[in-house]
Amino acid sequence: MIVDSCCDATQALIKELNLIKIPLNLMLGDREIVDNEQLDLTQFMADMKACTGKVGSSAPAPALYQEAFDQAENSFAVTLSSRLSSSYSSAMLGKEMMESTSNDVYVFDSKSASAGQLLIVLKIYELAQLGLAKSDIISRTEDFIKHMKTYFVLDNIDNLMKNGRLSKVKGKLINMLNIKPLLGSDGDGNIVSYSNVKGQTKIVKKLVDTISDSGKSTVGEKAVISHCNNEDLANRLKQAIAERFQFKDIVVVPTGGVSSLYANDKGIILAF
Repeated sequence: MIVDSCCDATQALIKELNLIKIPLNLMLGDREIVDNEQLDLTQFMADMKACTGKVGSSAPAPALYQEAFDQAENSFAVTLSSRLSSSYSSAMLGKEMMESTSNDVYVFDSKSASAGQLLIVLKIYELAQLGLAKSDIISRTEDFIKHMKTYFVLDNIDNLMKNGRLSKVKGKLINMLNIKPLLGSDGDGNIVSYSNVKGQTKIVKKLVDTISDSGKSTVGEKAVISHCNNEDLANRLKQAIAERFQFKDIVVVPTGGVSSLYANDKGIILAF
């Protein structure tokens, strides 16, 4: 299975799920850094914090997808939301550029990111293990994406201010009041603001409540929690969710380069 580097997964999961990761590029001011296995995440986070210019990311070149697709047989790809990145467009162009005429690759627009991408990968893997036809896997996964929920809480909003997506005046007010924004997908891959959490101690309760408020059944389903240097809070959230709902599995993973850039230090992402 092919994913872009915003799909967060441990090395064990990458091996188990046979994932091929296509790197995005990270930008810190005038610097461009490839988000691959050689990325020193600790150093990157330090450099990101020190950066006074804009921070951001750019999609992989279509040729990188083409190369992976030509080596894949009857495979799937899961990309960042097409509303947030051109990674999906690059993947579709890469598919058109394929030299192999026998390989059949289907590209999913996750309409999500990070934990949401991994959750989709886990669903595809689960359906494939059932021995379903590829057409059935595609239709059931597309339906899964339509009903999937993704939420995240930012502890640090510096990058939103550096990107110009949040005014410095409003940002300083949020920091002063110790408010943590609760954001999430609108169902079509756009990021919208749902509410605010006052202080980190209430993050767990707020995220658990979003599961209940969603009305989505959790029986026999999976959830994924991604965290940026916040394993303690991620595990507390996992325990609180397990106590209240009937997920069959709750997977906790650290964020990689792209997700760390946007979630920033201590950020938490939940997909179910």
